Amino acid sequence: MPKFDDACEDEVYRLRLFVTGASPNSTRAITNLKNICEEHLREKYELEIIDIYQQPLRAQDEQIIALPLLIKKAPGIERRLIGDMSNKERVLKGLGLADM
Repeated sequence: MPKFDDACEDEVYRLRLFVTGASPNSTRAITNLKNICEEHLREKYELEIIDIYQQPLRAQDEQIIALPLLIKKAPGIERRLIGDMSNKERVLKGLGLADM
């Protein structure tokens, strides 16, 4: 799998993960995504975790329909991934890090 060094040095991945409190799916999504980011992006990412119970207006602003939901804001086009982020290949592809 490609690592961040293969991409442009100044690219920072801006990610938002919407979760529902400490539910099992939310907890898994946070853990899985952090592991993927540390392995493939190292320190070249910003991860914002948003609990919709604490910040319902943020979920409304992003038109959230299913959770957990990851939104890749940058680089490139916005991408959305739903689920607990356990399918590593799917997450990498959604982030634009998988071999094409």
